[in-house]
Amino acid sequence: MIELKNMHCSAINSNTPRMDDREIGRYQAQLPDWEIYKNDGVLQLEKIYQFSNFLQAVDFTNQVAQIANEEDHHPAILTEWGKVTVTWWTHKIGGLHLNDFIMAAKTDQLYQSKD
Repeated sequence: MIELKNMHCSAINSNTPRMDDREIGRYQAQLPDWEIYKNDGVLQLEKIYQFSNFLQAVDFTNQVAQIANEEDHHPAILTEWGKVTVTWWTHKIGGLHLNDFIMAAKTDQLYQSKD
C-alpha cells in the first residue's frame, strides 16, 4: 500500500461520498496523533504542532499553505505563539475524505523535516 504522504489529492464534487467509520478508522490508524471530532456536525481531523517561538510557527504555517495550494485542498490553520493548529476536512462534502488524511500525512512530514 502506498503511504498517505506519497499520495495526491483527487478532485471531488458535492456528490462525492464522505468516508464511513470503517474507512476513517483504517486511515486514522496511520495518523495516531490526529484527533477526529465533530464541529457543527461535521467530522474534522485536527492536530496541534508545537514550536519554540512565533516565527517558527509562522514559517510552518506558510509551508502548510504551500502544500495545500499545490494539492488544491485547504485546511483551517490557527497560528499562535509556539503552536499551530491544523484542521482538515472536505468542505464540499461536509465531512472527511481520503484527501484529508493525505494532507494530514503531508503536514506531519513537513513538521518532521523541520529538524
